[in-house]
Amino acid sequence: MLEKWLITIPELTGDEQRYAYVYVPDNYDENTRFPVLYMFDGHNLFDDAEASFGKSWGMLEFMENNNVPLIIAAIECNHHSETDECGGRLSEYSPFDFYDRHWGNIKGRGKITMDYIVNDFKPFIDENYPTLPDRDNTLISGSSMGGLMTIYAVMEYNDTFSKGAALSPSIGFGPKKVADIIKKANLSGKTMLYMDYGEYEFRSHYIRKSFNDTCGLLLYKNVLLDARIVPEGTHSEASWEKQIPFFLSTLLY
Repeated sequence: MLEKWLITIPELTGDEQRYAYVYVPDNYDENTRFPVLYMFDGHNLFDDAEASFGKSWGMLEFMENNNVPLIIAAIECNHHSETDECGGRLSEYSPFDFYDRHWGNIKGRGKITMDYIVNDFKPFIDENYPTLPDRDNTLISGSSMGGLMTIYAVMEYNDTFSKGAALSPSIGFGPKKVADIIKKANLSGKTMLYMDYGEYEFRSHYIRKSFNDTCGLLLYKNVLLDARIVPEGTHSEASWEKQIPFFLSTLLY
């Protein structure tokens, strides 16, 4: 069962509405409760017609076909231009300020985004759906800027999220700032992270170095890390869709 409804995030975009999505498995006993996977870019997950580039992750089909015992809760991103007063997706999905060669200076509003997810969205999901709300059963995932936010969430909000999956994470916008986030993290308990890049992304020396450095820091923090280079993988929803079995295997291990 997939539900969607309109919400507002006043701290980010005022009264402007965007969609929230929740997938709940069907055909389970009414007393069954599930772990919850929070995901970024909710509009790109379930339906090709809603996806930014006409191709979704196909999460709904995968979950239904494989009867995965997991709730997915997601929120649509901000579609504004980065030059707008409220900023766009880059701003909303970055935990720090950075410079982009196309858009210029980007104000990082990732903390506002995560505070909303943790303090408003998660309590709503736990109150209205059959969740297992504890840290061990609260997971988070995203790709690209959502992948960067996943690393940030698992490090900075570790008392809430025990596991995360960061696909093609945009750590290159601020590798030193990402390193600082990891180094300063106070991990509340056993922490697991899946992280990958596509083979064709990995041809960049800069991405290879950032990936290697980030993996080293995570291992030093005793994070249980599952790191992959995806054969023939690209920076796209079609490629990330193929990784669903891999990252779910890690998150639900």
